[in-house]
Amino acid sequence: MHWDELRHRPPPEGLSSEHWWLGIKLARRPLCKELPLLDMNDRHFIYCSPEPVQAALHRIDRDACGQIRMDEAIASPESRDRYIISSLIEEAITSSQLEGAATTRRVAKDMLRARRKPRDRNEQMIANNYEAMQFIREILDEPLTPDVIITLHNIVVQDTGEKGHIHRLRESDDTIRVVDGTHTRILHTPPPAAEIPERLERLCQFANQTEHDEPFLHPVLRAILLHFQLAYDHPFTDGNGRTARALFYWSLIRQGCWLAEYLSISSVLKTAPAQYGRAYLYTETDDNDTTYFIVNQLDVIEKAIHALHEHLARKTQEVRKMQRLLRRSPTIQDALNYRQMALLIHALKHPGELYRIEAHRVSHNVAYQTARIDLLRLAEMGLLEKLQAKRAFVFVAPEDLEARLRHMADDRSARGA
Repeated sequence: MHWDELRHRPPPEGLSSEHWWLGIKLARRPLCKELPLLDMNDRHFIYCSPEPVQAALHRIDRDACGQIRMDEAIASPESRDRYIISSLIEEAITSSQLEGAATTRRVAKDMLRARRKPRDRNEQMIANNYEAMQFIREILDEPLTPDVIITLHNIVVQDTGEKGHIHRLRESDDTIRVVDGTHTRILHTPPPAAEIPERLERLCQFANQTEHDEPFLHPVLRAILLHFQLAYDHPFTDGNGRTARALFYWSLIRQGCWLAEYLSISSVLKTAPAQYGRAYLYTETDDNDTTYFIVNQLDVIEKAIHALHEHLARKTQEVRKMQRLLRRSPTIQDALNYRQMALLIHALKHPGELYRIEAHRVSHNVAYQTARIDLLRLAEMGLLEKLQAKRAFVFVAPEDLEARLRHMADDRSARGA
């Protein structure tokens, strides 16, 4: 607990708030370890591993770096690409919304799945974040370098900022201040621009260390601190938060936390952005103790994992409901592949939804012709309605889809009998 919170609580009997805080600080001191990361005054950041941190790391190791129990229908290899792409889209949208992008999730998802060109800056931010998340998956086997960070940043801010300011590091004439939501209170002044190249080099050295290097640092802590330091250094005039969160994913996945590909931390951060900001502020105002930020981010990761488990449980129920519906007619069940099953499960929940071949292709990472055959076959079976939209077909989820499925199952069963 930071002094900002502790001072509002009643101290133990016989102690003032100040003496209570002093006792806590003295107790923390032996637990602190120095990091190779520096603040703007060249003082080392520190961190601690109290029992709550160790317990959280254990749970994340168990749930994100080991094995996860999923229903076979959800965890099958054929479904993997669809869930990764869905999580990439969710992270792209919410990470952009944290930075001020204003658009609905439905519009954003439709844009990304259909590969539609962004209509404005808000949609461009989301499209860029999606490309950035794809990029980090491609460079997992490469060491981090300042050039890679700059490339990642260029993807994040492409066509969203002022010309001349987005393809380079901060310069001496750039005035950068991190302010609160009212834009009246300065929360953080980043290090001078002249130090940025050296600081990026140090950050990359830190990011590229492995579990075999000394001193040992838990992989999840390394990813969190990489996130923290890039945002602290603020090497760019815009897009620092989005770049930092993308690097967090790169670090986690690279170090074996495979479940991170399915998580969306920004969707959790979006629910409590003030706590995210305070975690930075508490570190700066309490002897560079990054434990405040670590505790905040461990909580975010655990909430993201919990949300994933809940999502998988819902999907499992939906799959089983669909299977029960189709079990009465093995002929129909045998005629549908897992992609068509997934689309129908979604269509049952969203009557009137429009489905396009390109969006279906992107969602399942298949060839265009494969996606086209999937949708045309569903239309032939009467489970989707095919419409002509300009030069392309659009497929609509009928309002009575469940009734059609039941009727079809009854009809096929009767004919089989």
